[in-house]
Amino acid sequence: MMLFREGELSVRPLAEEDAALLAAWLSDPRVLEFYEGRDQPHDLDRVQKHFYAEDSGIVRNIVSYGNRPIGYIQYYEIDGEERELYGYAGSQENIFGMDQFIGEPDYWNRGIGTMLIRAMAKYLLGEMKADRIVMDPQTWNTRALRVYEKCGFVRKKLLPRHERHEGAYRDCWLIELDGRNEKTVT
Repeated sequence: MMLFREGELSVRPLAEEDAALLAAWLSDPRVLEFYEGRDQPHDLDRVQKHFYAEDSGIVRNIVSYGNRPIGYIQYYEIDGEERELYGYAGSQENIFGMDQFIGEPDYWNRGIGTMLIRAMAKYLLGEMKADRIVMDPQTWNTRALRVYEKCGFVRKKLLPRHERHEGAYRDCWLIELDGRNEKTVT
């Protein structure tokens, strides 16, 4: 079953047999530098606990380019605690969060991340009827921020000491794509 396909890019639900891929990607220090942290390598047991055991409303997916699995993307409706932290308390809007990484460094810097963010935003806005999509990248991750901003996300709020990464709490940006603006997804 395919969530969507855009040219060579496709996204499908995470399957049990994808655990080895996640373990390989999340034990590569090049990937961990940007996702989870180099001090948080994942073996198969940790992958099972992190990606398969939780039932938290997160929709987990594998990203492929051509026919090769190259990464991971997840999305979820943000909950009351996040709504309050992000400044959306009391809002009745449909607000989704998403997180992703390309686990195959050979596919970095080829525009695939931009394609992925645009395609997932289009899916969430169209199929899931999202009013807004939010993410909270760390402030130092300028490459990711450039991609997100190229896709129409705007920085809304600094989140000081928001996420633990490599032994320290890091500042993050709350970034938002407002789906009510018809020019949003570029």
